[in-house]
Amino acid sequence: MSSHSAKIEWDRAGAVFSDNQYSRAHQWSFDGGTVVPASSSPAVVKVPLSNPANVDPEEAYVASLSSCHMLWFLDIARTAGYVVDRYVDEAVGHMARGADGKPWIATVELRPVVDFSGAKQPDDAAVERLHHRAHEACFLAKSVKSEISVAGKWTYRAG
Repeated sequence: MSSHSAKIEWDRAGAVFSDNQYSRAHQWSFDGGTVVPASSSPAVVKVPLSNPANVDPEEAYVASLSSCHMLWFLDIARTAGYVVDRYVDEAVGHMARGADGKPWIATVELRPVVDFSGAKQPDDAAVERLHHRAHEACFLAKSVKSEISVAGKWTYRAG
């Protein structure tokens, strides 16, 4: 099986750490050379100690689940003989308090908008099956306890 890594790097940059007034901005580096500016969420740590322009772990979690689902959806749709022209998902993760009173991302809503073309067009039931199969195949969806729902839309063009 494969392994996946990321380098997470933060520097105190001379701040007085003990007073809790240090920046939460940091960076994620990946093996392909991509560097992503990251920070705590401004909903968790207020600006200026967090940077709202950077990606926060909660956003990355939602994006990872959405991306995994999409990649499986595209492959399953292709295998089934469908042509997907475009896939856009404005996914949302919802925080809740657990039984222990601590916050967690309890639900993730995937809201893909999928455009199909070509001679073979899926009906609504077929698209729902594609999403169901993508969810079952997604490594990340199998790895988390958050509920993940899909409420998408799709369009068809003769082709």
